[in-house]
Parts: sequence; C-alpha cells; structure tokens
Amino acid sequence: MSGNQVSRRRAITLAGAGVAGVAGVAAGAGALARGGGDRAAADQGAAAGAVPFHGEYQAGITTPAQDRLHFVAFDVVTKDRARLVDLLQEWTAAAARMTAGRDAGVIGAVGGVPEAPPDDTGEALGLPPSQLTLTIGFGPTLFRDAQGKDRFGLAGRRPAALADLPHFAGDALRPELSGGDLCVQACANDPQVAVHAIRNLARIGMGVVSVRWSQLGFGRTSSTSRGQATPRNLFGFKDGTANLKAEDAGLLREQLWAQPGDGPDWMTGGSYLVTRKIRMLVETWDRSSLVEQEQIVGRTKGSGAPLGGGDEFDEPDLAAKGDDGQPLIAETAHVRLAHPSQHDGARLLRRGYNFVDGSDGLGRLDAGLFFIAYQRDPRKQFVPIQTRLARNDAMNEYLRHVSSGIFACPPGVRDGGDHWGRSLFG
Repeated sequence: MSGNQVSRRRAITLAGAGVAGVAGVAAGAGALARGGGDRAAADQGAAAGAVPFHGEYQAGITTPAQDRLHFVAFDVVTKDRARLVDLLQEWTAAAARMTAGRDAGVIGAVGGVPEAPPDDTGEALGLPPSQLTLTIGFGPTLFRDAQGKDRFGLAGRRPAALADLPHFAGDALRPELSGGDLCVQACANDPQVAVHAIRNLARIGMGVVSVRWSQLGFGRTSSTSRGQATPRNLFGFKDGTANLKAEDAGLLREQLWAQPGDGPDWMTGGSYLVTRKIRMLVETWDRSSLVEQEQIVGRTKGSGAPLGGGDEFDEPDLAAKGDDGQPLIAETAHVRLAHPSQHDGARLLRRGYNFVDGSDGLGRLDAGLFFIAYQRDPRKQFVPIQTRLARNDAMNEYLRHVSSGIFACPPGVRDGGDHWGRSLFG
C-alpha cells in the first residue's frame, strides 16, 4: 500500500473519529440548547468507524445491523484441500484488513508495479470502514457434495444441526439461487464498501471457488440491538420487534450460540445461518385494505403495536377476544404463528434486508425480503417455525420463497494467528 493511500485512509478515519469525539464533548456542555445536531454528528462518526474483526464470536451476527448487505454463496471448484485451506487463510487476512478500512492486499490498489494487476480493486479508496463486517459459513455440500462425495475429508465433521432444510409448503425454490459450499455475509453502512469486500474475496478466490449466487440488500429489516429503532419491510410494517438482541446475554446462550456438547467442538461458539429470498407481491398487497393488512400481520401499521395493545413492545395477547367473540389476533395472523409460545419458546436472531432486483418483465417489481436468521439449532428453531408459517400464515398469499440456504458459521477468529476454518480443517 502506498504512503499516500495510508495517509488518505487514516485522515478520513481520524476525521470521523474526531467528529464523534468533539460532538460528545459538545453534547455534555449544552446539547439541549442546540438540538440534536451534535448527536447526529456522533452517530455519523460511529457509523463510519470500524468493527473489530477478531473476537470470541464472528462479527456480523449480534453486531448492530448495518444499513446495507452484499451476501454471496460460493461453490468450491478445486479438488485440492490444501488450496482451499490456503484460500481461507488469504481470505481471513484480507477480511481483517478490509474491516479496518484498509485495502484487501498488502500492496493495495495503487501501490504496486504498474505492469501488474493490483491486489485491491480500488473502488473503496478514500472510504472509511463504514462498520463493515464479514461473516463466513460452511454449507452441507462442503462436507459431502451433491453426488455424495467427501471431497475434503470433512464428512465426519458435519454437525447434525447442519441438516438439509425440508421442502416447505408453497416453496418455489430456484436451485441456481440456493445452497452453496461457502457463504460470506458482508454488511456495512456504505453499499460500495460491502460490494468492494465481496468483489475482492471473489477475486482472491479465483480458481478455488466460484460465485454461485449473490444478493444485494438495503434497509435492514430487523434490529439486533436495543439502541436501534425497529425498521420497516416493504409491506410497510415494522419488522423484527420481538427479535433477539445483543443485550439478551442469557437468551443468546440459550438460542443463538452453539454450546459445548451440541455437536463437534469446532462449532462451539458458532451459530447456524438460514437464508431465504422471499419475493413480496407488493402490487397485490398494495390493493389490500389497511384493516386486512393489519389482520394478516397481527399488528397496527402505524405504531407496530399488537392488535389490542397500545405500544409496539407490548406482549401480544393471544387470548384476547373482540366484541364478536373472535380472537383479536387471528388464528392465521403472522404474529400469532411466529410467536415463541407456539414453538416451545424457540426464537431466532434475524438480520434480514429489503431488496429490489429491478422488475420481472411483467410490469411488477422484483422486490421483497432477503431473510437472514441465526440460531443454535435450525432443527429446533427455524424448521418448526417455518413449517407452521408455511401451512397457515395468511400472509402466504403475498409471498413466494425462491431461494434457500443453510450454513454453519464457526466461532470468531481469535487473533492474527487464527483463520477462518482452522478448527474445522485442523
């Protein structure tokens, strides 16, 4: 990396930190007199900062959900186990650099020999880290491929919880948009930073992996921290009100992180990721009355309160009846069917995103929700929840599930001597 490049990156990062620091001091001196400008400046500085890459858990799971997503699933095209391990080491080093706001390679986009290809693509030059996180997962086909072959000697290390998802009622899955040997989730507050990260991992992986499918997302559809407001999905409703939060330490141990004895040791401290690309038939939904929309969801559209409640975070009263003697929250309402009480207390940590992938050629938006959920064991959490929803949810009239994936996400990279997949391949 060139000296100019380092100084440009450092200047921008320090400028963001400086804004946040000055704003914090000013807020203590008299923010009430000046309004919310100082708080906004501090928030902008934090949003541009770096999320630590190393740690007990992978970043990008309980990390406060960023605004943008680039998710990619890869097929492994090499038959050489050593080449795959080498790639995972290279990826880890690049991920640590990029999440810190540096170039993907040690030379960088402009610091090398002019006659040679750069080891960074350059579109993030001058941009701050933007809270970039990179999270890796391993799919079932890495352990045994579609033909049943154990390509890398990993079949005996596949966790039982990494079971292929069943076919759910109404599924219209496209194989070319589903599955994958590996996945990487890039989240950031700048879409160019997220795209840059995935582009460079794909570049580094050429000849070892190939992109199977990818998805861009905008506008997070869940909050993963109590400091975040609940966002809205493309149906206009608040989404993820009852989501697991980073502050729920006890629930995270119970519902999110794989515990000792759950499966192979390499997954202890990891989590299982389920993705679903859900096409929303927004044009049909938009012609539905407000009262029908609220009955389908089980919440008011404005405040997000459960029907019969007064506040978004009121617990839904599933036993409440209306004047007509019928349940206030219908038997087919999404809120009722997804409620933990209907699934032996099972919960998910969701961090999905809205998407709009142009139009479908028939005058309709190709839009919807890219659903992302982390959990301790999909067999006990996502599968029973989705089975019930797929069979009974009134919202299904407006949804089409077109993509699906399941991945085992190992624990975090502890330090500079560790790398993605070390405990799995070791």
